[in-house]
Amino acid sequence: MGRIFYIMGKSSSGKDTIYKRLSERRPDMKRIIPYTTRPVREGETDGVEYFFVDQKRLNDLMDEGRVIEVRSYDTKCGIWTYFTADDGQINLDRHDYLVIGTLVSYRALRDYFGSDKLVPIYIEVEDGLRLYRALQRERKEKAPKYAEMCRRFLADSEDFSEDNLRKAGIERRFENLDLDACLEEINRYIEDFRV
Repeated sequence: MGRIFYIMGKSSSGKDTIYKRLSERRPDMKRIIPYTTRPVREGETDGVEYFFVDQKRLNDLMDEGRVIEVRSYDTKCGIWTYFTADDGQINLDRHDYLVIGTLVSYRALRDYFGSDKLVPIYIEVEDGLRLYRALQRERKEKAPKYAEMCRRFLADSEDFSEDNLRKAGIERRFENLDLDACLEEINRYIEDFRV
């Protein structure tokens, strides 16, 4: 029986880096690539971090009944939509998967596939350190979007509130102060499910 190991955390918690490193360490685990209508960020590649699509493609997939979950954010740069589609990427009879996303999308996938198929991996970092990391990352952009960075930071406090984490059944947490130590802890956790 395959499982979906679902990495999530607030912005700048290091979840993208952890996801990439785990993907490299665990090539046997398939990836589920989500979709978004937001613009590509510097360093991103279509079909790697996301499938970057327009609203028409999203509408077509919705009309076909293939969208598992969808969420839109009214950002400082316009409305950005993120979604997961049942597009043939997922075969739990044959594979385990490594996925990155939000608490909302985790709950939607859990409801769609069943709680026995989803394993949450929640990454935590103290807010001051997260803000520092977010600022460092945004400064590297050709056109930094500081207002959007702040909006995301504040929205995460609500999205990942203790109440929402409890409702989603998130109990195990991985603190990302030392990346290598955090990766080792997550790697052991995944192994426990795969034996």
